[in-house]
Amino acid sequence: MSDIPQQAQEPTTVEEVYALLLARAPENKMEPRLAPLFRAMDVLGEPHRAFPIIHITGTNGKTSTARMIEAGLRAHGLRTGRYTSPHLARVTERISLDGAPVPDATFVRIWNEISPYLEIVDAELVAAGEPRLTYFECVTILGFAVFADEPVDVAVIEVGLGGITDATNVGDGAVSVVTPISLDHTDLLGDTVEDIAREKAGIIKRGGFLVSAAQPRGAAQVLLEKAREVGVPHRFEGVEFGVESRSLAVGGQLVTVRGLAGRYKDLAVPLHGAHQAENAAVAVAALEAFLGGGERELSVDVLREGFAEVSSPGRLETVRTSPTIIVDAAHNPDGIRVSAQALKEAFDFSTLVIVLGVLREKDAEEILRTLEEEFAEERVEYCFTQSASPRAIPAEELAELALDLGFDEDAVHVEEKLDDAIAYAVERADATEDFAGGVLITGSITVVGEARTLLGKDAS
Repeated sequence: MSDIPQQAQEPTTVEEVYALLLARAPENKMEPRLAPLFRAMDVLGEPHRAFPIIHITGTNGKTSTARMIEAGLRAHGLRTGRYTSPHLARVTERISLDGAPVPDATFVRIWNEISPYLEIVDAELVAAGEPRLTYFECVTILGFAVFADEPVDVAVIEVGLGGITDATNVGDGAVSVVTPISLDHTDLLGDTVEDIAREKAGIIKRGGFLVSAAQPRGAAQVLLEKAREVGVPHRFEGVEFGVESRSLAVGGQLVTVRGLAGRYKDLAVPLHGAHQAENAAVAVAALEAFLGGGERELSVDVLREGFAEVSSPGRLETVRTSPTIIVDAAHNPDGIRVSAQALKEAFDFSTLVIVLGVLREKDAEEILRTLEEEFAEERVEYCFTQSASPRAIPAEELAELALDLGFDEDAVHVEEKLDDAIAYAVERADATEDFAGGVLITGSITVVGEARTLLGKDAS
């Protein structure tokens, strides 16, 4: 151990570790590489091989699906790790143990244990003329190290971006799960669903099992060809499994799923929208694949127990009543569309005030078009704002774009500060004569995360 460089002073809090992580390349500057991750795993004793992995990629629904799968695993008595991104409030949310963010003490301890080894990898990268390990690469390595240290029985790992060269792809999934694919991050992943599917298909490994949501035809063909190439079983929603029926229920919905090996009636899913029912079907199929190779029926009572405990902070989440305030991290057009449909189905607002903030790399114009289309028959007002992120589109610029697209000038308002935007929206929703106004805070996950903090919600 004497040849391992030591830090001058070890951090003692999560905030101090987070500051060190932020000093590296930022999250939106992920490097398309895997060699440094394999090198880090090597010097750390291969923590990525200490547990089986359920690996999740896709464009929308990854985190909700990960949480459903994790809940089902826990109901079956397994100790779980869950790695998701980005976080809403604190970085510890990304690395969860048995459904809860990793304890601060564990987060700091494992970081201090692995950081000298990461400095070895950093030095080798710099010597080779490459950037040192990025923020996301380091958090991913930390997640694997935490799960190996606990240890967990199974880890549910969500990709950060894409698949082939995503840092999480250092691990091999016993089950590879692909949620719905659509156009997002086109500058990095390609500008067709086929290109994006090819990148995401990189998580499908020999010896694994592919479970996919219903996909556009071109994306489905790419995934099918990859599964055949590496010789793994493959099951697609709408072909081998799917949602048989769904009905509204208090706080969510009752869903009946036709799985790979059984039929599971009346699963209480405490989340809104047809898309969450579809996520539940994908989660059930993934659980069947992992626990019984897709050939053994699961206990419906155990599934009901697990799904009843599911939550998905920041996804059509009601954070306050009187008036009702809903936060939803729908950050691309398809996400906006399914969320809007779910909101109209589950809530009956006479007036809806939408607080919207969008990051620069997102398709703001198409997001606005989608909102206008989905709420064309509703009484809607807009308050454009921005998060504290340097990548946020200025609120005034977003409003100007909306007006250029034909939004009603009388229904457009601008508040640069998010707290002022929330206060304005609440005032407008409260002003309805029937007291049936509501507020939707949506767009970037940074806006949703900051709003939850302002409204006193803790992530879990």
